[in-house]
Amino acid sequence: MKKSSGTIFDGVSRPEGRGAGTGPRKLFHPGALHKSTTTRLIAIAAAAVVSTNVFAAGAITGAGSTWVYPLVAKWADAYKSTGTQVNYQSIGSGGGIAQIEAGTVAFGASDKPLTPDVLRQHHLIQFPTAIAGEDIVYNLPGIQAGKLVVSGPLVADIFMGKITRWNDPAIQKLNPGLALPSLPISVVHRSDGSGTTFTFANYLSKVSPAWKTQIGADTAIAWPVGLGGKGNEGVASYVQHIKGAIGYVEYAYILENHMQYARMINSAGKVVSPSLAGFQSAAANVDFTKAQDFYVILTDQPGANSWPISGCTWQILRTDAQKSVNRQVTQFFLWGFDHGQSMAESIAFGPLPASTVQAIKVYWQKNLGI
Repeated sequence: MKKSSGTIFDGVSRPEGRGAGTGPRKLFHPGALHKSTTTRLIAIAAAAVVSTNVFAAGAITGAGSTWVYPLVAKWADAYKSTGTQVNYQSIGSGGGIAQIEAGTVAFGASDKPLTPDVLRQHHLIQFPTAIAGEDIVYNLPGIQAGKLVVSGPLVADIFMGKITRWNDPAIQKLNPGLALPSLPISVVHRSDGSGTTFTFANYLSKVSPAWKTQIGADTAIAWPVGLGGKGNEGVASYVQHIKGAIGYVEYAYILENHMQYARMINSAGKVVSPSLAGFQSAAANVDFTKAQDFYVILTDQPGANSWPISGCTWQILRTDAQKSVNRQVTQFFLWGFDHGQSMAESIAFGPLPASTVQAIKVYWQKNLGI
């Protein structure tokens, strides 16, 4: 792995705006990694020859979740003032998991938490970063953002290819006041190993028996229909450029790209809009401090205000990494917890409760000795 030039890595050239730091920057995408045998052998080989420059003093390299990229980018841009550069490759949760397992990065990020057994097997730990959510986005001429209403079962039927046109009676029933066009629906989903996909599919598995039995939930699934885009960026781009498209992305990308987004019917039967308050309402039903290795799922939580596709991103570290490397990583995220919450809230990432941050500190001490 080459020493970074100090650029925050991603899959596109990101314009100035939310999650973009202080201005335009050219960004590099090394490609999503998957947990195939070939990929894992390549990752292991890379780990064997990785330069010490990857873990050089004053630099931290991480990879994984595109969901959390806007937040890590904002924190990293501000954290440069401490003298430490954080280089983050936005390649998807599957790639982040593969790279931290191979030891080619100092930390991996995944929107799908790893089970305690998997963590122990690979000498890993994980801790949450912030609360967020994802939503359905669409490209329908004449239908403004927030005007379309969908339910979980309806979304499942669309992504399974059972509903194929926008003026289908099932969609019209939830949107009696909208002039829905007679356009074919173009489904857009993630092509890479994705925690965003896991969260999305986990939610659909809870509200659609057919989805649960036929497709299930994981970072990569066998999509019945649709076009695959790499990262939240890729899905957002396809949806914006294809009339009649529908996809799912993390909420920060909706804000950044001014996308058309749907309102959803939650578990309480209420029509809600995506919001930081809605994500936090969902998170209020769980206690991270009582979950082993912080393993919690936030989809389809009860509550009149809860957003149904809420989630979290976990940072993953190796317990057998150099203590100095793990210390650099934990110091960065502790800085984010203590000083970066206003930046997080500006792009609709909810801060962790103080009790959870304290539990994370205890967890670091117990598992990393720092």
